[in-house]
Amino acid sequence: MKVILLQDVPKIGRSGEVKDVKDGYARNYLIPRGLAKAATESELKRLKQEKVVRKHKEEVLHQRSMELLKELQKGVHKISVKAGASGKLFGSLTSSSVAEMLSKELGKEIDKKWISIDKPIKEVGLYDIEVKLPGGVKGVIKIELSGSEKI
Repeated sequence: MKVILLQDVPKIGRSGEVKDVKDGYARNYLIPRGLAKAATESELKRLKQEKVVRKHKEEVLHQRSMELLKELQKGVHKISVKAGASGKLFGSLTSSSVAEMLSKELGKEIDKKWISIDKPIKEVGLYDIEVKLPGGVKGVIKIELSGSEKI
């Protein structure tokens, strides 16, 4: 019996796939638990249409992420932080603080999950920061930290 999986099922397949399983397994296990539904012609057409819509949404998301990355890479983003005379920061710069400052600078929402900093930054200087945007878009942006001496 052909079924359309509604959820990921171990050793069978992933959500949205059409699989051929034994009749009893489909009727007694997959369908009653809401893991799958029978693959009728109308369901297959609907699934195909959903895949087209999903692909279009992914393409739009990828395009928007590429535009945002180009905007982020235009120049060096300067951030003023409190630092001592030796250049050490009072505190540290984390991905959430970088995302917050970039959001204010660009006027667009930047999620802290998109910013990848291996370890917190604790000194002033120029840094290359890896950015992983939705849609599989990756890039590197430059951030310059300048300290104002406060003792």
